[in-house]
Amino acid sequence: MVKKRYALIGLGSRARFFYQALASDFRDTCQIVAFSDMNPVRMEYANKILADNFDMPPVPTYPAYDFKKMIHETQPDTVIVTTIDRTHHRYITQAMELGCDVITEKPMTTDADKCRAILQAIDKTGRDLRVTFNYRYAPYNSKIRELIKDGVIGDVNSIHFEWLLDTRHGADYFRRWHRDKRNSGGLLVHKSTHHFDLVNFWIGARPDTVFAMGDLMFYGRENAENRGLREFYYRGTGSELAQQDPFALDLRSNPQFEEMYLKAEAHDGYLRDQSVFGDGISIEDTMGVMVRYSTGTILTYSLNAYMPWEGYRIAFNGTKGRLQVNVVEASYISGGSHVEAEGARKTENITVFPMFSEPYKVEVEALAGGHGGGDPVLLNDLFGEPDPDPLDRRASHIDGALSIGVGIAANKSIKTGRPIRINDLFKV
Repeated sequence: MVKKRYALIGLGSRARFFYQALASDFRDTCQIVAFSDMNPVRMEYANKILADNFDMPPVPTYPAYDFKKMIHETQPDTVIVTTIDRTHHRYITQAMELGCDVITEKPMTTDADKCRAILQAIDKTGRDLRVTFNYRYAPYNSKIRELIKDGVIGDVNSIHFEWLLDTRHGADYFRRWHRDKRNSGGLLVHKSTHHFDLVNFWIGARPDTVFAMGDLMFYGRENAENRGLREFYYRGTGSELAQQDPFALDLRSNPQFEEMYLKAEAHDGYLRDQSVFGDGISIEDTMGVMVRYSTGTILTYSLNAYMPWEGYRIAFNGTKGRLQVNVVEASYISGGSHVEAEGARKTENITVFPMFSEPYKVEVEALAGGHGGGDPVLLNDLFGEPDPDPLDRRASHIDGALSIGVGIAANKSIKTGRPIRINDLFKV
């Protein structure tokens, strides 16, 4: 059997999710042919994991600036892109121009110009781009799609969607590269791309017009000063002040943090443990968005990144009733936990309120794995032999563009104070 060949660019915590799967469950049909990253320590660490955990020989490593050389020398069929968000378009377009298909971590990219570049590369090369929206595959999210598709509440006229990021996971975006909006597009792109994609998927409609407000209201030095904080530190590791701060992260507290980040700092200067109450944060932590869809459906959406619990609440109002969902997720810090901890549910409740009869709860089968059991199903869909899927959860570049389209339009609306039409940003 000829194995399908994969190269990975970007060896941070999310990359491990993919290369561990390729090295274990899919090693009989898939082969890792190369790693690429800007940091040699992270590439060495990835090869160490392959050796220690999967008894595999090291794969060739290439600095990020030799990305094209890597493709020429190792001839992958597919490139997996898990770099920082602002560089996704660079490696997606280059890989396609060199004859490769691409799997990219969400968000597909961060702004309209980069999105147009990706769409043009797809049109020019005819290559395939998959976006890894694992939340679609979570059993309870799939069940919501099934209920709406089956017309249980009729036509969906309005949705209220509230997502809460807690003071552990939510705070983590303000410690690392995501805190610079140039890198991540802010949480309305980096994080909310999951949520906007879910709405697009659930109701089977395209977002059209977006209006948003948002600001940095909790994290950052100025907000902390306004609440009376007088003592500040730059990073959590090695700081005495940080030891008294429940928001601080010490990279020495976790072997994976130490190997992947602390020992790698000398090569790229990246600090994974910056104070969430420092200067230089340019993303929002408090956001509200309204979206009108092609079906006429109206979404009101809220995202807050400093809540006492993690999860979401959503209500769908339809012509035949109402569907309510409450999910509490376990808190985690990216890269510091097992993959299964990411998006793991603690409690969930799906309730249907028919127009003229008694409400009832909908039972959902629990599955093992990260993101509520969605991760293993996604991995099999990417690398294995997927089963027929009547819900059509496979996400393409069109899905990737429509989800970031809402976030990009929301960022522009916050900046201008005006509603923004996604078709004025790019057409897909």
